[in-house]
Amino acid sequence: MRELAKRVEEVDFEELLQFLQETSDRISELIHGLADSDLRWRNSYDQFSVLENICHLRDLEAEGYTIRINRILKESNPFLPDVDGKRLATERLYNSLNADTALHSFAASRAENLRKLEGLAAEQLERDGTLEGVGRLTLTRLVEMMREHDEGHIEELRVLCRQLKQHHPG
Repeated sequence: MRELAKRVEEVDFEELLQFLQETSDRISELIHGLADSDLRWRNSYDQFSVLENICHLRDLEAEGYTIRINRILKESNPFLPDVDGKRLATERLYNSLNADTALHSFAASRAENLRKLEGLAAEQLERDGTLEGVGRLTLTRLVEMMREHDEGHIEELRVLCRQLKQHHPG
């Protein structure tokens, strides 16, 4: 038991949750002042626009992470299907949606997930499931992956914002 608690503590879980809580504010700051056309602009066909990034985060939070967290907490080694973000972006016409609404929905889903994760016991954080394409992972590892995913999209948004300034100077 002591070993289990030590492993969970090695990952600063509170710091992970704090980072995840701040993601929507980070995105808000990055996109502040962008014109609607800028939100929908892509540098290339295979790159998400700012708006598509936000919608992807929203849908993955609600349809990926929420389900995964719930199932890991309630089931014994559940199989957790992957979410095809590119397919959803195409099917749901992300670039035709409203950025503020999408960001608000993302923030609400994220806040609900954080409420579930706060204060969990070490044993709960070590519960696991099998994520399609990844393999077996604990709830703690899933939360680490959430942060890594957020970091990737925040960086992608930073790059997009720089490209927008070069593409639309002044």
